[in-house]
Amino acid sequence: MLDALQDVLVTPAEMTAIDKAAADSGIDSFTLMRSAGMAVSAAALRLFPEALRFVVLCGPGNNGGDGYVAASALADGGADVAVFALGKPEALKGDAARAQRACPLSVQPLIAYEPQPGDVVVDALFGAGLARDLPEEAYKTIERVSEGRIPVIAVDLPSGVDGRTGEVRGTSFTAAHTVTFMARKPGHLLMPGRVRCGALEVFDIGIPARLVSERAGDLRLNTPAAWGSHASALDPATHKYRRGHLGVLSGGSLSTGAARLSAAAGLAAGAGLVTLASPAEALAVNASHLTAVMLREIRDTEDLAAWLNDKRVNAFVLGPGFGVGKKTRDFALMLCDRALVLDADGMTSFEKARAELFERAANSGGRLVMTPHEGEFARLFPEIVADAALSKIEKAQAAARLSHAVIVYKGPDTVVAAPSGRAIVNANAPPSLATAGSGDVLAGIVGAHLAQGMPAFEAAAAAVWRHGEAGTRAGRGMTAETLIENIPPLP
Repeated sequence: MLDALQDVLVTPAEMTAIDKAAADSGIDSFTLMRSAGMAVSAAALRLFPEALRFVVLCGPGNNGGDGYVAASALADGGADVAVFALGKPEALKGDAARAQRACPLSVQPLIAYEPQPGDVVVDALFGAGLARDLPEEAYKTIERVSEGRIPVIAVDLPSGVDGRTGEVRGTSFTAAHTVTFMARKPGHLLMPGRVRCGALEVFDIGIPARLVSERAGDLRLNTPAAWGSHASALDPATHKYRRGHLGVLSGGSLSTGAARLSAAAGLAAGAGLVTLASPAEALAVNASHLTAVMLREIRDTEDLAAWLNDKRVNAFVLGPGFGVGKKTRDFALMLCDRALVLDADGMTSFEKARAELFERAANSGGRLVMTPHEGEFARLFPEIVADAALSKIEKAQAAARLSHAVIVYKGPDTVVAAPSGRAIVNANAPPSLATAGSGDVLAGIVGAHLAQGMPAFEAAAAAVWRHGEAGTRAGRGMTAETLIENIPPLP
């Protein structure tokens, strides 16, 4: 059943609604808790059969209830188990209270736990719903566990990680393994939460997929399932003139490399034709490095307007190495009528003049994709960055609504968001992608997809996924050039 939900992400609030819907449908909520706790105990025994002692840390809510079930199951399996609780066990309510009463083990105060060699901690203090800083007692316990290098299995999410934003609330466990239920949460994928989760296991505790799907929003993990239905536009067997013509705008003679990377990536990613346009003084430099990519002289807006009379040139990349200023803004506004990837200098040029760009994007009928990294995002959307309560996903969604563009908010946890509110989070990017020219390659792949007719959101999502796969194939010593060589075919 989880196959139907493998790409779905649910927020903590949505998961609460899903749990309620399951209970309202007649599903026994304690049965769900028991399934969750049993899954955790099974993971603990499977992953750490050599553990001398399992230490189960139980919190004051339902996450703690999962912990009591896990502790009981571990003890039933013959393991040495100790239970420590945050708060008073007698204050528990509902299913958590029932789980605690059914647990045959004595419960000690959390502050009494002293890590010992051979311990394995089962963290059931707080789950994905945590939205406040940890209490001091939990904070100290996490510090002691970290200092003792005790392995941790987290229930739902490592305690201290905010399930909505992935942010760390003061401190958090760094788990070797996390067991969550029914679907991933944003905190499992957004940094720094992702690196605190270790290996992630999603377990089906018995809630019907229909109930999950009906209450989940438009947030997904970036996999081919998110855009695969549009991949036929990139069929490599089709004729080159039906695979689109991508135009990439280059800067002057001393700043041509970034645009060449975008152009080469666009060709490798499937565009039928790619033309690199530059001022006259850069033509010879570009010609000396290119073969299959065509060249065109574009000096000013008049030249660009003449080029735009050729409707076969249906997508553009503007920004890599192009320079910041009025010329860039003028070019971008002219290109908004087509499919346009606005990257690097293209975005920075609108730092103090964004209103005209956003209005043009809203009214032009084109397809605009912007690809900011953290600094570029902050320059273009300062009021969104200033709202510390927003997650990276929510920031990207707000930026997409404001700009009327698809936003590729780059990073190890790249988020792609559409003005409609649709969003995906990427999870296949290796750390080696953090290298010079990597973003220029991504812009070229997006441009290739747009040239071949993919909708803007799907074009961007597919490009981010292929970019990540290329990074994995290229390996740790990759450069932007070898990244291009390793762009995979679409699945």
